[in-house]
Amino acid sequence: MPSAMIRKEKYNVAVLGATGVVGIEMVKVLEQRNFPVDKLLPLASERSSGKKVSFKGKQIQVSVLEQNSFEKIDIALFSAGATISKEFAPIAAKAGAIVIDNSSAWRMDPEVPLVVPEVNPEEAFKHKGIIANPNCSTIQMVVALKPIHDAAKIKRIVVATYQSVSGWGKEAVEQLIAEVKAIESRDFKDYKNTKGIEKVLPAQIAFNVIPHIDVFEKNDYTKEEMKCINETRKIMKEPNLPVTATCVRVPVFRGHSEVVNIETEKKLSVQEVKNILNKAPGVKVVDNPSAGIYPLVIDADGRDEVFVGRIREDASIKNGLNLWIVSDNLRKGAALNAVQIAELLIAK
Repeated sequence: MPSAMIRKEKYNVAVLGATGVVGIEMVKVLEQRNFPVDKLLPLASERSSGKKVSFKGKQIQVSVLEQNSFEKIDIALFSAGATISKEFAPIAAKAGAIVIDNSSAWRMDPEVPLVVPEVNPEEAFKHKGIIANPNCSTIQMVVALKPIHDAAKIKRIVVATYQSVSGWGKEAVEQLIAEVKAIESRDFKDYKNTKGIEKVLPAQIAFNVIPHIDVFEKNDYTKEEMKCINETRKIMKEPNLPVTATCVRVPVFRGHSEVVNIETEKKLSVQEVKNILNKAPGVKVVDNPSAGIYPLVIDADGRDEVFVGRIREDASIKNGLNLWIVSDNLRKGAALNAVQIAELLIAK
């Protein structure tokens, strides 16, 4: 397996899961950031046979994933689920590709770096052929919190997430659309009745919120909540950092929001926090609540930044702070972060 990227003018890039919401965004981000692609190989399951993806004005046929798909591939961006990643990431790495995997399959493997380029770029170069892309809600939180941690040392994190349906995938987006249409046809008089509509989420999502993302574990936290907790600790290199999370699905198509409460060892004023975040890579402070200015998911749609606002001191504890953090989950929360990791590798 390769330990370092061989420098080239252009690279052969595979995108696994190329017809999914994240895979489509990966291809788009590669083009928008002018990543030096020689050959783009979109890969998917047999269900996507015959489909094409658009890249730099060309329509490229999607290939069906096979054991030998990764021959002569330099970088493989994976977004096809943990089961597929567990099977095919080692195959791709053995073939000579560096895998950047967006699933949960490798994130907590001690041999696999978990990387957010604004936070721990040095970890990318410790790979053994596979690099893990963190969970979408984790990425936007650590981008905003790591500069504060460096300045004042965070003692505890409490986060509640408000996550869009696109975080689940196409089928959840389709569920929300179908439910809204069904309710609209009844003039919104029977907004609780969405019987007959195929549901991939645990409950009706239209005009509702669901405090349930992924499966529940023995401690009554969901798997999504434990991802947020464990990945934050790994990325920030604080294995004992107290973190607690509640993850909620909301009827939003794209973009995740988070209420984050932190306690720091050193006292920071609101203005000091704003100064820190204004200098932080990948962060944009949007914070003038008296004028109705704060981050909104509809404004973050299609944007690369992590937006932070509603910054205020926690009146209940001495060194507490509250933040509202918003980001496009398909871009910085997935596709963009993966491409940024690839950019790190080729720059080195």
